[in-house]
Amino acid sequence: MTNFTLECLDCGHRAPSGGAGGKCARCGSEWQEARYEYATLGPSLSAMLANRQFNLWRYQELLPLRNPSNIVTLGEGGTPLLHGYNLSLMLGRPYLYIKDERQGPTSSFKDRQGTLAISAMKENGITEAVVSSTGNVAISYSAYCARAGIKLWAFLTSMVPPDKMREVALYGTQVVKVTGTYDRAKELAAEFARQRNLYFDRGARNIASVESMKTLAFETAEQLTRLLGAAPARRPNGSSAAAPWRAPDWYIQSVSGGLGPLGVAKGFWELKQMGLIDKMPKLGIIQVEGCAPMVNSFQAGLEVAEPVAVPRTHIATLSTGQPGRVYGFLRQHILKYGGAMESVSDQEAFRAMHVSAKMEGLAIEPAAAVAFAGLFKMVRAGMIAPDDVVVVNATGHTIPVEREVLGDDWAKVLSGEAVEATPQPQAEGLVAALERLDERVRRVAIIEDSPDAARLIRRILQARGNYTIDEANNGVAGLALVREHLPDLIMLDLMMPEMDGFQLLDHLRADETTRKIPVIVITAKELTREDRERLSGQVEGLLQKGSFMDEDLLSEITEALT
Repeated sequence: MTNFTLECLDCGHRAPSGGAGGKCARCGSEWQEARYEYATLGPSLSAMLANRQFNLWRYQELLPLRNPSNIVTLGEGGTPLLHGYNLSLMLGRPYLYIKDERQGPTSSFKDRQGTLAISAMKENGITEAVVSSTGNVAISYSAYCARAGIKLWAFLTSMVPPDKMREVALYGTQVVKVTGTYDRAKELAAEFARQRNLYFDRGARNIASVESMKTLAFETAEQLTRLLGAAPARRPNGSSAAAPWRAPDWYIQSVSGGLGPLGVAKGFWELKQMGLIDKMPKLGIIQVEGCAPMVNSFQAGLEVAEPVAVPRTHIATLSTGQPGRVYGFLRQHILKYGGAMESVSDQEAFRAMHVSAKMEGLAIEPAAAVAFAGLFKMVRAGMIAPDDVVVVNATGHTIPVEREVLGDDWAKVLSGEAVEATPQPQAEGLVAALERLDERVRRVAIIEDSPDAARLIRRILQARGNYTIDEANNGVAGLALVREHLPDLIMLDLMMPEMDGFQLLDHLRADETTRKIPVIVITAKELTREDRERLSGQVEGLLQKGSFMDEDLLSEITEALT
């Protein structure tokens, strides 16, 4: 049995309570947080966890459910923390990790909220409930309510994609489609619940919802410790010892109402209270430009968020125009511990979807892509240091791929009928049709001694064009390769064994058959003025390793090949 109390965030009053939460008995505030026996749990938590399954419920002593028999589970939590190998190389941030929340039971991080919120409803005898949602919460709650035998009413804005609405209905939830904004849907849902005397899920004011999200912090700290080891000792005054677990320097997530980072921040705070980590991470709060009340208000220095009355974005799951007090809580965290609030466009998010899928093999929903687009923006602005440990939440899977992401021309059509008209020309007609799939087929030579860098360049080329790719891992082999295949373009590293890039360039320019082949240099070398003078007029492009994105490379290639 878990022992916890609720502390009012307005008057500080503490009192025992059930998992569903309520109002403060002293001042009537709806804003309360669960508090646990941190001094007792801290020294014993690691030992308690040692033989438990790696899932959300391994932390049950720190979750607001008094009786484990009320747990409603579908196998949530315990999601992988993946090293973003290719993105790390592209961004020059070697400690970039992705919390893959796509692997929850309904493919989003809201399954954490679903399992604990519905378990708390069950513990409190609730048999019928109302929720408002932009999509993922309704899907998750519907799945867990079906398992718990709780009737659910879901109020969804008409902006929610039809596929998500149909999935909500599939679980037996009664869907109420609201023509209007998400904030209007919340108002109608609350009034409906009041009139029928039904339980209404209050989002960030729901104790269980906030508490569920802190398990992201717990898992991340455990996983980083396994990957990187315990936090190094920091002794500014010769006093602080190493903590047993490791916190990231940055935790980055896209937000709508902000519940996720609010719970994550509390999770790291609790770990610090128990002495398991030695610092609080900075928060990267990312919103979409068409609905960014937190970002706009933060950058304007406002203590209270200024609402966005009419969201203008295709990313419906992030269309909360009124974040309420959550903005203030997140703002306080950033002002105290560091962080940033940034916005990105729909198109930047859709672009990030392509990058994550083609570079890391991760198909993410547009809302998750907003976080990745924010990461790219922050790295380019120099906000994230090269040695920072960064965790990005991939909040959900893109099932199905929404139309706005790919546009109309996402597949090329090859007609089998056209080449079967007569027996004789079939082969020739088919070959011609296949060649027309990409009229700009090019041969590219990659001359690079680092396997990781070569893999990254190859993957960018494969993802963005129909290139024939040849590779060599040193200058001598590279020169022989170029002379044999005469590629249309050479991607060249400068620092290589046997023959460096400068010497290779001299050989290429001295040979009549190779002197006009365009060369793009990609190097980690800090170039001196003499180096740049030597390259001047010899290369068509110059990119620094660890500081270019795939569109930068493709832009250089396009210019070189035209």
